[in-house]
Amino acid sequence: MLIDDLDIPPEVKEVLAKSGYRELYPPQEMAVKKGALEGRRLVLASPTASGKTLVSELCALKHIMERGGKVLYLTPLRALAAEKYADFQKYRKLEKRGGGKIRVALSTGDYDSSDPHLARYDLIVTTNEKADSLLRHRAEWMGSVSLLVADEVHLLHEPDRGPTLEVTLTRLKQLSPQLQILALSATIENAEEIAEWLEADCVALDWRPVPLREGVHLYDEVQFKDGGSRKVSRLHPNSAVNLALQTVKEGGQALIFAEARRVAVNLAQKAVHPVKKLLSKSELRVLKKISEEILSVGERTQLSETLSSMVEGGVAVHHAGIHAAHRKIVEDNFRRGLIKIVAATPTLAAGVNLPARTVVINSYIRYEPGLGRTDIPVFEYKQMAGRAGRPLYDKEGEAILLASTPDEHEFLMEYYVCSKPERIWSKLAVERVLRSHVLATIASGFAKTEQGLSEFFNQTFYAHQYGEKIVQRPVGAALNYLAENELVCYEARRLEATPFGKRTSELYIDPVTAVVMKQAFLQEVKLPTEVGLLHLIAHTPDILPRLYPYRREMESLENFLREHERELFFDPPSPQEDFVEYEDFLGELKCVKVLHYWIQEARENDLLEFFRVEPGDLYRLVERAEWLLYAAEELAKLFKRKELLPTLSQLRLRVKHGVKPELLPLVAIPGVGRIRARALYNSGFKTVEDLKQASLPQLTSVPGIGLKLAEGIKAHVGGLIKRKELEAAREAGVQESLEAFASDKKGGEN
Repeated sequence: MLIDDLDIPPEVKEVLAKSGYRELYPPQEMAVKKGALEGRRLVLASPTASGKTLVSELCALKHIMERGGKVLYLTPLRALAAEKYADFQKYRKLEKRGGGKIRVALSTGDYDSSDPHLARYDLIVTTNEKADSLLRHRAEWMGSVSLLVADEVHLLHEPDRGPTLEVTLTRLKQLSPQLQILALSATIENAEEIAEWLEADCVALDWRPVPLREGVHLYDEVQFKDGGSRKVSRLHPNSAVNLALQTVKEGGQALIFAEARRVAVNLAQKAVHPVKKLLSKSELRVLKKISEEILSVGERTQLSETLSSMVEGGVAVHHAGIHAAHRKIVEDNFRRGLIKIVAATPTLAAGVNLPARTVVINSYIRYEPGLGRTDIPVFEYKQMAGRAGRPLYDKEGEAILLASTPDEHEFLMEYYVCSKPERIWSKLAVERVLRSHVLATIASGFAKTEQGLSEFFNQTFYAHQYGEKIVQRPVGAALNYLAENELVCYEARRLEATPFGKRTSELYIDPVTAVVMKQAFLQEVKLPTEVGLLHLIAHTPDILPRLYPYRREMESLENFLREHERELFFDPPSPQEDFVEYEDFLGELKCVKVLHYWIQEARENDLLEFFRVEPGDLYRLVERAEWLLYAAEELAKLFKRKELLPTLSQLRLRVKHGVKPELLPLVAIPGVGRIRARALYNSGFKTVEDLKQASLPQLTSVPGIGLKLAEGIKAHVGGLIKRKELEAAREAGVQESLEAFASDKKGGEN
């Protein structure tokens, strides 16, 4: 089926033609024939790069341009939301029904708002959690959504993210019975079952634009599922690196999936030297600039230096511990074909779209806390294998598992390569997530009685799979917990959230977190210290990532406990009675120490060296801690602890920026982070008034402050800039650039 044959506005056809679209892929054609463009609900399950996003774009444009509708696009990750937002930008100049250009918004932050400004937008790209938060705040514009796109709907099976997606879909179905739902998924075994739950049709195809060959490597030979095989030249002693190098030598790119971060780093380092030999001088020059860009973004750490040196040789590592900005640089330049090999943890497979000609799965064994070493699910293997093959670049993709013995080879071929992925099962009944959703259902008015609560949860995927009677047990247990802790109450036969319960739901925190904070605030204690308040949030189940103490840290953490024990709201468990709980408590104190070092302006590299907390983990911890301190501030107001508010407010801002109190006025200025703020302060610019009175030459003499930023600082603080001063500063900047260029040129000639 050709694009020109579709019942879509001609302007859309023009945009698609400019982007190179001429005809539909088979999954896209089947989706159209099933009525996707006519407003029919649909589950579309097909491999990566098979065109699911285009179907969602066409449906969205039909709603906006022809029906005056509104579109909500859900993704599981912020990075994916940003990617989809960028995809939709090509349509922003099109006219919608009723006049005006199509307006697209990206909304992924601030869980304590209904974001009324989003009512002005035609298409909102957001995360599942943000959409859940908007429903809890009863955002009025949500009722006008006519198309809901649920991307990566197979993540219903994930214990952490699945329940939020499931409840959000259930609520939106209840809110708008006529809502069109387009659920996009990787190939899964029970797509039809998900379609039944959503009252949708189903299109499930294994078709791919680039054929995939799955195989197992043993003794320098790869045997494939289709019966074929090929010999592998010996370019490197490590099998995973060797397979990747073979691909690079033949002009392709490779992904190596490793079972742990340290393994990914080790594999990437092994690949650098041999890859560098295969690169041209022009490629190496460009990679040199990319490696310098990595060092110029964020603080310099051992990890960023390691990554930079890898990228200089055409190799990179990708995992959650790496700074988000650095991960994006790696992703962008892998897509450009400049970085040849990326060694990554499996999180990449479930994240951004980053295909390669060859995917090597280094190990099918994964360490799971509490379970030890376990085999990965077939679904996870298929997710990684699905990254093989770049459309328009590769004739075929290869996904290869590594075996060390003939017996293991046979196991891998049978269990992974020749098997279908497991069925998707709802994880909604997990107690720690269900109590939050039960509270939200009551607090946001989706259920006003126990019967209404039962009826709501009877509409979930969990009830669809296990039966309505089964879902009532965990829902009843969650309701009992909420009632016992005064988050909900009974008014005659009505169920209502108490002010405490309503605020807990709006703040998007676990009810257990709220109860922990309530217990702390009801204690008659002296004004708590920074350490006490940091431990309060570290003591909640919402603190992530959870930090675990290494053996070498135990003694220092116990010393820290003895030093600050009187400042804590909660007593430590006895190591003799329950060592596991005691160790968890020390893990909370490790979190406190990391955050305390951070607000004392410790460098990221120090935190990496002292605590083994990598930049990506640090920023997730900081982001979560800031939100929990905000939640604590809000609950302190509720429980009349006004004397805590100044301390909590200042501590929250210090955690957000990682600074001592005196720098807070400076880091509030756009473009001035913790490092530049300290440089300004140490140069004598300690207040906004100091900056207002400073000249441009004075500001640009401070390390890290360029002319553009200096102008921005003056504009923000309201300081005057004399024309002669500005012209002189700009001339000095131009002259400095010319001198640097001449120096570089001379160095190149030498």
